[in-house]
Amino acid sequence: MKEKLNLEFKGDHSTAELIGDRDKLLQLIERKYNVEIFVLGNDLEISGKSKNVKEVARLIEELVLQLNLGQKLNSQKVSDSIKIMEDRSDLEPHEIFKNSIVVNSGKKIKPRTAGQKKYIEAIKENTIIFGIGPAGTGKTYLALAMAVEALRENIIGRIILIKPVVEAGEKLGYLPGDIYDKVNPYLRPLYDALYEMLDVEKFQQYRDMGIIEVVPLAYMRGRTLNDSFIILDEAQNTSPEQMKMFLTRLGFGSKVVVTGDITQIDLPHDKESGLIIVKNILGGIQGIEFVYLSSKDVVRHELVQKIVDAYKIYGDKNKK
Repeated sequence: MKEKLNLEFKGDHSTAELIGDRDKLLQLIERKYNVEIFVLGNDLEISGKSKNVKEVARLIEELVLQLNLGQKLNSQKVSDSIKIMEDRSDLEPHEIFKNSIVVNSGKKIKPRTAGQKKYIEAIKENTIIFGIGPAGTGKTYLALAMAVEALRENIIGRIILIKPVVEAGEKLGYLPGDIYDKVNPYLRPLYDALYEMLDVEKFQQYRDMGIIEVVPLAYMRGRTLNDSFIILDEAQNTSPEQMKMFLTRLGFGSKVVVTGDITQIDLPHDKESGLIIVKNILGGIQGIEFVYLSSKDVVRHELVQKIVDAYKIYGDKNKK
């Protein structure tokens, strides 16, 4: 059943901000919901299937609210808003987008899902945080952004990035170059994110000064890390012994974020992952928080979310 609905655009902003340059945002909504939207001054006329028209009206009211709160609209923001509303999140999109992380370049990084918002808040409020979830959920990227912001605000004095280098068997001595040359292929994703947040020159300056340190997990034994933001990436590839060793490096004034995906373990089949058993050991300790992200929090191409879901279904069937 087709329906027409008129909405009056209310607020301090023009309809041009809502519909986007060359109507791009409006066209995005029309394609998604298979409706037609006509702009008549300050009024919007929506026509299409009754259910779709109601969904679009709710979306437009949310987007107008975002504008009135000073949140700028773009294609990504509209797509994220649609996804959040379709997932029936406990939070409305404008509540999720109000958080922001300011990095050195002046760029603001915002959570794009309810899970990401919870993750950011957990990092702010706890000393040790475990971010566990599939690829594309922003586990490492958001942790790096929080680290750069903490460095910018002089909350910490160093950022230390750590990764278990399973592919090289943690035996890097035979590789040419200094420590950065040896581990560079394994830590490239961390570098790429930091280049975006700091720019290459600033990153290299911080690295040369020891303000940013990038090391394989095997090099952490015996150290105590004070006034540092420490990120252990790909933690699913740690043994229980390595996880204990790493966590006990924590010093005064430091924060630890451990990220990993328990569906992508590269350890030999007879080796247990330290990330899988750690909650059984540390769950319930004040100051330690576990945040689990899911396919709903994937912020890459929409096919990535479908791939993650498909592999989960396949894995569940095999377990049974």
